[in-house]
Parts: sequence; C-alpha cells; structure tokens
Amino acid sequence: MSEIERITDQLRRAFEGDAWHGPSVREVLEGVTPETAARKVLPDAHTIWEIVLHIAAWESFVRRHLEGETLKGFTGVEDWPEVHDPSPAAWRRAVDVLVQGHLALRQALSRFPEDRLNETVPGKEFPFYVLIHGAVQHDLYHAGQIVLLKKAKA
Repeated sequence: MSEIERITDQLRRAFEGDAWHGPSVREVLEGVTPETAARKVLPDAHTIWEIVLHIAAWESFVRRHLEGETLKGFTGVEDWPEVHDPSPAAWRRAVDVLVQGHLALRQALSRFPEDRLNETVPGKEFPFYVLIHGAVQHDLYHAGQIVLLKKAKA
C-alpha cells in the first residue's frame, strides 16, 4: 500500500467509520435532526450545523490546495459559514455538501503525486503531508464536539 493510499484510508475512517478511536463524522451525524443540528447548547459554542458547514469548508480548502490553488486561509463566514435556513431540506443539503465534498477530497488525494507529499504547500510553512493529516485530525476533533453537543441539554 502506498503512503497516499494509507492517508486516504485514514481520512475515510475518520469520516465514514471503522476508526480506532470511536465514531466517525458520519456516524455521529446519524439521527441528528435539523432541530438538534441548529440547537445552541452553549452561548459561545457552535451548533452541530455550523460545525458541519465548517468541516465542509476546510475539506474544500485542503482539496483545492491539492488541486493546485494557493489559498491564504479562511476567516469569518468562510471559516464558519452561517446557517440561514434551518429547514429540514437545508439540513439535508448541508450534510450532502459535506459528504460530496469529502468524497471530492479523497478523489483529489488519490490523484496527488506521492513524491509531492514533502513539498511545502504554496503560501504555507508546512508540507502537503501535514495539510492532509490535518484534515484527518480536523474531522476527528469535530466528531468529538458533535458527540458532546448531541448529549447536551439546551
């Protein structure tokens, strides 16, 4: 198995399941209703819905770097997109965008030349290897947050 295949597998496990640590992003989102996703549990914490949009934004950020774009970073609503429509249809769309964006990231990663993993990401001070592993870590971090938000009482 190549290093790209190993990293892709870790990314898949963090997002879809069969991860060593526990539930993946998709697993923690199972059964989350639009009401639960939009519920503000703590005044200074994000909602599950906001976290879903945030994960999707950052997976897109990583994918775009892998595909050759040079991006500075996200701030404000780019980093934490706002929920404007709390309807069930909008929640389904948000989850669909997350899933499709994740699949696009894995496809971009599968095409990424392994000999470029140690190259510095343009405009950054770290290599693609760290960027890609950061996406795995980011998914797991936010999966843990979602677990806690699902358990919390508003």
